[in-house]
Amino acid sequence: MGSAVTICPFCSHENIEGVDTCERCGQSLEFLSKRSPASPLEQRIVKDRIRSLRPREPLIVGPDTTVAEVLKQLVDQGVGCVLVVEDGEAVGIFSERDALLRLNTRYEVLGDRPISEYMTRDPETLDIDDRIVFALHKMDLGGYRHIPILEEGRIVGVISVRDILRYVSEQILAAETA
Repeated sequence: MGSAVTICPFCSHENIEGVDTCERCGQSLEFLSKRSPASPLEQRIVKDRIRSLRPREPLIVGPDTTVAEVLKQLVDQGVGCVLVVEDGEAVGIFSERDALLRLNTRYEVLGDRPISEYMTRDPETLDIDDRIVFALHKMDLGGYRHIPILEEGRIVGVISVRDILRYVSEQILAAETA
C-alpha cells in the first residue's frame, strides 16, 4: 500500500489515496481514485475506523516526571510509551525507542532529569474516527510506532503498530473461517 495522497478539490484536504469520501468535508472522491483497494483486507484498512483497533488507555505523565520514574512505569506497566500531558494536552511522547536513542547507557546518570528534556515534542495525533489507513500513513511517513488518539479533542487512547498487526491478523483469520 503506497503513501500517496489525494487532494480534495472541494476543501484542499489531503486524503489517503483510495478513500471514497473526503475526511474533512465528506464530498465524494470516487471520481479521483486512481486505483481501488486490491483485496478485501485492503478495503477494510481503507474503510475501517481507528475505533475498531480498540485504542488502549494511555500511560500519562507530566513534563516534570523524572526519567527514572518514567522508565519504571514503562517496565511496570509493560507498555512501549507514555504520553507527556500538560493542561490536558499531549505536549510530548516518550517511547522505548527514545530511551534507546536519547538515553542509551546514560539512563542512570539522567534518571533525575525531567522527561520533557528527552521526549518527542508535539506528537502527531489522530481522531478515533479517522480511518486505519491514516494511522498506517502517519506511522510510515513519520517512522512512528505509537500515535495518541483523540476524541472531541481529548486524549482517549494510544495505538501502536502491534494494534494494527493484531487487527490485520484478526481480519485474515476471519476471512479464512468465513
